[in-house]
Amino acid sequence: MLIAFLIPVAIAVLITLGFAAYNYRYTKRLAAGTAEMSEIAGAIQEGANAFINHEYRIIGIAAVFIGLLLGLVIEWYVGVTFLLGTAMSASAGYVGMKIATIANVRVSNEARLTKSLGKTMKVALRGGSVMGFCAAAFALFGLVLVYLVFGVFLKQTDPGQVVVFENWLGISYIPFTMTVTGYSLGCSIVALFDRVGGGIYTKAADMGADLVGKTEAHIPEDDPRNPATIADNVGDNVGDVAGLGADLLESYVGSIISCVVLAAYIFYTRLGSDAPVSPELMSRLLVYPIVFSAIGLVASVMGITYVLLRKPSDKPHMELNFSLWSSAAIIIVGNAIFTWLFFRGYDVSMMGFRLGALSPWAAAVIGIITGMSIGFFAEYYTSYDFKPTQKIAEASKGGTALTITNGLAIGMKSTFLPVLALAAAVILANIVSGIYGVAMAAIGMLSFLAATVSVDTYGPIADNAGGIAEMSKLEPGVRQITDRLDSVGNTTAAIGKGFAIGSAALASLSLLVSYMYAQLGIDDTVFEISLNIINTYTLAGAFVGGAMPFLFSSLLIDAVAISAGDMVQEVRRQFREEPGILTGDVRPDYTRCITISAAGALKKMKMPVVIAVGVPVIAGFIFGVQFVGGMLVGVTISAIMLALFTANSGGAWDNAKKYVESGHIDGEGKGSATHDATVIGDTVGDPLKDTVGPSLDILIKIMATVSLIAVSIYSRFNLISLFGG
Repeated sequence: MLIAFLIPVAIAVLITLGFAAYNYRYTKRLAAGTAEMSEIAGAIQEGANAFINHEYRIIGIAAVFIGLLLGLVIEWYVGVTFLLGTAMSASAGYVGMKIATIANVRVSNEARLTKSLGKTMKVALRGGSVMGFCAAAFALFGLVLVYLVFGVFLKQTDPGQVVVFENWLGISYIPFTMTVTGYSLGCSIVALFDRVGGGIYTKAADMGADLVGKTEAHIPEDDPRNPATIADNVGDNVGDVAGLGADLLESYVGSIISCVVLAAYIFYTRLGSDAPVSPELMSRLLVYPIVFSAIGLVASVMGITYVLLRKPSDKPHMELNFSLWSSAAIIIVGNAIFTWLFFRGYDVSMMGFRLGALSPWAAAVIGIITGMSIGFFAEYYTSYDFKPTQKIAEASKGGTALTITNGLAIGMKSTFLPVLALAAAVILANIVSGIYGVAMAAIGMLSFLAATVSVDTYGPIADNAGGIAEMSKLEPGVRQITDRLDSVGNTTAAIGKGFAIGSAALASLSLLVSYMYAQLGIDDTVFEISLNIINTYTLAGAFVGGAMPFLFSSLLIDAVAISAGDMVQEVRRQFREEPGILTGDVRPDYTRCITISAAGALKKMKMPVVIAVGVPVIAGFIFGVQFVGGMLVGVTISAIMLALFTANSGGAWDNAKKYVESGHIDGEGKGSATHDATVIGDTVGDPLKDTVGPSLDILIKIMATVSLIAVSIYSRFNLISLFGG
């Protein structure tokens, strides 16, 4: 039965990869512009390639070590799927970064030749679609391989194999759940490295360029006289393209496997109950999320392609929103038909499906609506078309302190409505479809991942295009076009972060339930499990978990600040020792700034990665299952709030600066005291929105995934139980 449904999924993946390849070649064939434009683009490409190649070597070494450890301690197939997940995520990030460094100069040239906002937007979106299509397609391609090799040929999805086994160490688990969790962990490791390392890189360069170039030397953004400007543009590609793609790919996979693991454990724990789940229904529950996601993949391709083929419009925001909403509409209709046909005739009441066959679809629709709501809230609080960001810009007339104060207030305020929407989604999804429905809500939220990542990647491509236009000294009209596209890109990026954060919250709840099931031994038969929040160890774990995101965030901000400080000193040194740089007579040393940013990122990302992966394992071996369960609750609640706050406040500060630069406040354009205040606000927000915020949703899922794998070990072996605690 599995093969019959996996074949169409594989076909959808191959079609999507074909579209990605076509858009890659189409973009690459476009003219790159003048010789000077090509030279600058080449420097950006060289710097991005050097960083990601070095980073991937580190990831490769770490992945081989972790894969061997998983294979030795648990089973060989867990190590294999971990390496497969690592390869899929790394491949998507690498391809996306390559096309971004190819597309940026072609966007600049399109604006130079056509003077058309609509045509230029399409070049940026076409480049971004390669990242979007590859992120979703590589994720599903790896899952199809896992299902075929381990589910079908090694028979791990056979009903007789969906039971708890013990390995040579006496560790118990359901084989297929451990197999797919290994795949998810591989994706998570790459996302953590890419987001943390890329975020440190890009913001160190961005802050260094702004603090000296804009506020001290009073030269424009991306001015070729600024030694840090190439490093800043390189950072956009390694952090906002490769990092973003790996981040959302990991969220996508994590949501799917949370459904799969839940279905398997619910089947196993109900075997001896009065209302067991039938083997046929269990098989369908295992494959349903991956087919649902494949329909979303096709819908995203249709939504993006339609926008690329239609007549150019001078309303990029409307065009990008149309690609997202049309994809969502196709998913809702297509999956309603599929779900009805798929579960029709089966008794699904024991799963808590209160709407019959359409229950999991209804839960996914709740997720889609919630994702759209979070996206709207992010847009409202970060776009300069709305009052919150305009308020920050107006307040900046009173100085930097008011810029910071208003941005902090808006960021804090922006957390309430999204969290309210998430709470409603959890309750409603559970009502209509049980805990399996909560996991399906996360899948629904990310079902148009290909479209979301395409729109998000468009932003840094447009930003890079503006930098190339400035450094190549193209006419001001070109920069005006790219700035308009970049402003929309800031808003779409905030929306994308909202989707990632929201799906992390929903998936983490499903993973937490799976975590509690995964502690069961081979002879355990239960109907329900629970986490006792007033248990001493659980409550202590919740306290520690609540503090974890703040510790994690502080390490990231410190890393950015230290690297940015080194960058500032280097830029000042070059200006001081070579006065001809500011007059345009001497070419700055761009390579030195790129090296500083890369070295800082690679050095400083190690400790946050170790903490994210190591803390749940160490805590489990010392304090046991209940402590880590409480820690996962604490880290989820704390990280969701902090991620929303940092992402939205940073986005609002950035667009408040652009609001002033666009001339919306009379007499307060570039170079004014008001503009200087917004530049400082933007600089403060840079590490918040592009390093801290995006990394926190990964922290939630990687801690939950690591705990899910390790719980079967430390539920048997921990110091507390050893000493009778």
